[in-house]
Amino acid sequence: MDFGIKGKNALVTGGSRGLGKQAALSLASGGVNVAIVGRTEATLKKTAGELTAKGVKAAYVVGDVSNISGLDRLHADAVKKLGGIDILVNNAGGSVARESVDGTSLADYQKTFELNLYGSYRLMQLVIPHMKQRKWGRIINIASIWGREYGGNIGYMSAKAALIAASKHSAVALAKDGILVNSIAPGSIAHENGSWEKYQRDNPKEVVDEFIKSNLPLGKFGWPEPLGDMVAFLASDRAGMITGASIVVDGGQSISMI
Repeated sequence: MDFGIKGKNALVTGGSRGLGKQAALSLASGGVNVAIVGRTEATLKKTAGELTAKGVKAAYVVGDVSNISGLDRLHADAVKKLGGIDILVNNAGGSVARESVDGTSLADYQKTFELNLYGSYRLMQLVIPHMKQRKWGRIINIASIWGREYGGNIGYMSAKAALIAASKHSAVALAKDGILVNSIAPGSIAHENGSWEKYQRDNPKEVVDEFIKSNLPLGKFGWPEPLGDMVAFLASDRAGMITGASIVVDGGQSISMI
């Protein structure tokens, strides 16, 4: 399918592996030039080579999105290598806090927000002027089903809920400028070196089987490609009336009706 985005420039955080890598590959398949951000140069270089093989321009920037003070430099490097950013995919995330309110320090709670929310927010601010100038832009924030309903630890759940809220507010504010902002809420998606792969590796088969039976209607963990394709669709002109949405990609795992 022609998504109408050939020649656009995208920036994908956490783009060297997992869901971010798949998002980058799906965009590249649609003819989008992609700059990926990550902390490990060797992995970034390898993924950039895979993107280039799809016939697009690819670049990488070594950086940590939770280091807010370094994001201006990170964005400038991406623009220097690729050009102005038309599509931003805020995928980098994770959790420092692992417990409930009485077991999570304020410092760890704040770090989880820095990783999942503050970095994404600052990058949105940095790419918006170019998008406004072009009267066209796409911002896609990767949240979680646990930002929409109860699940996970308090830091991760809170930060992802805030990311969904920031996406909605920004979507309404920027619609007049031709900039569409949406979030995607993945469920339990397994990928190489990811947390769900580690969960399956570190737990007995009966524990994993019970988790699947109790939580995953498809009878298996999710896989990255559907999320990557959703990113490409939301970045396209075919999604021209979709903004402010939080789209679930979870195989029926979440229980919320909204």
